[in-house]
This record gives sequence, C-alpha cells and structure tokens, in this order.
Amino acid sequence: MSNNLLSLAGWTFLPNLVTGWVQNIYYGITIRAGDPKPQPGTTRFILHRQRIHIIVVSAYLLYTIYEADWDIRRASDFYQDLGIAHTAPEREIKSRFRRLAAIYHPDKLSSSSTSSEAYFVHLKQAQDTLLNPAKRFAYERLGPSILEWQRCSSVRDFIVQGLQSILPYYGVAAIFMYILGLLGYLEWGKYWRWLTLVVLCVFELHTISRPYFPHVATKLINPLLTTFTRHPPYLPFQLIQLARKLSVTLYIAFSQIGPLLQPPSIIPANANPEIALKQQLDRLEATTKAADIEATRLMGMEMSPFVGDNEALKDVKGKVKDWLVENTIRSDPEVRDALGNLLKRRRIDAPAGARGNR
Repeated sequence: MSNNLLSLAGWTFLPNLVTGWVQNIYYGITIRAGDPKPQPGTTRFILHRQRIHIIVVSAYLLYTIYEADWDIRRASDFYQDLGIAHTAPEREIKSRFRRLAAIYHPDKLSSSSTSSEAYFVHLKQAQDTLLNPAKRFAYERLGPSILEWQRCSSVRDFIVQGLQSILPYYGVAAIFMYILGLLGYLEWGKYWRWLTLVVLCVFELHTISRPYFPHVATKLINPLLTTFTRHPPYLPFQLIQLARKLSVTLYIAFSQIGPLLQPPSIIPANANPEIALKQQLDRLEATTKAADIEATRLMGMEMSPFVGDNEALKDVKGKVKDWLVENTIRSDPEVRDALGNLLKRRRIDAPAGARGNR
C-alpha cells in the first residue's frame, strides 16, 4: 500500500517538476548567451514544454515498468529458490531439495542462526507446495498467498477462493473509474481504459482456470527472456502482477500525455454562442499575455545599452514621455478638431498682412 501511495505521489509531482528542470537545462544548452529565451505563455515555450513533458512521462513510465519487474525478481519464487525448471517432475524436486538440505540444514551449518533456519523452512515449504498437485497448480496461478488458505485442499477450492479475491479487485477498479468519469477525470482514452480493464480481467480469469500456462508466456515472453537475456521466466501469477502494475501506470501516464496529444479544439458552426465567445475570449487573453510578455522583452532589449547610466535613462524616459504625449494629442480627433477651429478663427480675425492669414 505504501509503495502504491509513493508511486501515486511520484506521478503527481515528479513529471511537472522534472519537466521544468529539463526545459531550463535545454534552454541553457541550445540558446546562446545574450539571446532571448522563450518566455512562459508564448507559443514556442508551450510547444517545448509539451514535448519535454511527453519525454519525461515516457521515461518515468519505463522506469516504473523496470521497478515492477525488479520487485518481482527480488521476491523470487519456489522454482528459482530450488533452482529447477517450471516443468520439473516430482523426482527432480525431491532430488534438488535433498542437495540443498545437505547444505542449508541447521545441523549441517557450523553456526546456526535464525535467518539460516528460516531459509531452510522456506525451502521445505517450497518442496511441499510443489509436490502437492493442487497447491502447485494454485501457486503457479495465484502466487504465495495460497499458503494462507488452510481450508483449500483441491484445485476447485483454490479456484473458488481465488475468484473471491480477484472479482472484488476488478469490481472496485470499475467503480473507481466510473466515479472519476462522472467527475470529469480520465476523459481522454476512456474507451481504451475500459477495454484494458476488461481484457486484463478476462486474461486473469482464463489463466487461473486453465491447466496450462497462458500461450503469451510459453510462446512469446518466456522464450524471448531466456534466449536473449538472463532474466528468469515468468510464472502466471508474476505475469498477472506485472500486468496489474502496468495497467495502473498506463492509466496515469495516458492521463498526463493524452491531453497534450489532442489537437486544438475547433468551434463548430452550430455551437452555443456563449461557449464560442468564451473560447474566443480565452484565446484572445492568451494572445494578449503573450504579446505583453514579448513587448516587455523587446523593451528590455532596447533599454539594455542604458542600464547603469541613470542620467541617460532619465533623458530617455523624458523623451519617450514627450513623444507619447505629443503623439496622443496629434492622434486624438477632438484635439485635432479644436486646433483646426482655433487656426481657422485666427486666420479670419487676423489683421491684414499678418502671417498665416489668407
């Protein structure tokens, strides 16, 4: 539970935090000293941030996949602990346990400890489980949790008990997704989320109820792992654990990447006028902010030669103020009309020979 909370917290804060760092580093490397950097709110800045955010989320997704696989390998399984193949017969299991018992039995060790005794008990439990056909069937599909099911003795008992733990998991997941959909979350890729949940549920139900391993493991995943890597082959319950972890991780990753991949919304011709006006005002506000930021940047660049010279700055500010006042007066229609009327009266009332008279 704590690992899931840490993972959720990581998905909530880390991508945005790392995106800001990577964007600053990217600008520091690609933009020469003295050249202006794209300012927040501009189209270029937003485009760069979207691309970097997608890369960061994808990298974090790959890391969580590796972390889930590492947790599975660290937990190991009875076959790996005994050093036998998944298809090992009863005779090989007993032979291998006898060899290990000759090494790890507390009476064989020079200095016995609690950890060594616990490891020998673990090996004995692994042998007993794999020698029992019903327990072996259940362990391969449902994992080590079946060791706590004391009332189960047959394959049918284990399957029924497994269904009682599997179905509530997917029922709660479906209710949770439905509630988030009603609240307006997880809108992007809603169809694919539900399809993934259904496919995963069917895969798990098929896996725990069949006498053979799923073909995706025996024909594809395990041969690739054992041929090209030193990774041990997966048992069905390990594949289910990995699939569950990947489904949750993909839900969160797609909820962050999905909106960035959507094209800008286009206002339909028959849209509500108020909604269309609001969208246009939002775009106008964003454009205005970007223009204001760009104008401020340009003004700073123009004033950069005068930085540190207070007299020059004061003179420039005075000249700019006079220019603004004069330009405002000249462009104002009322002021222009008043000046025109004044000049007209002056020409009419002026004495003969006065300058400016007709």
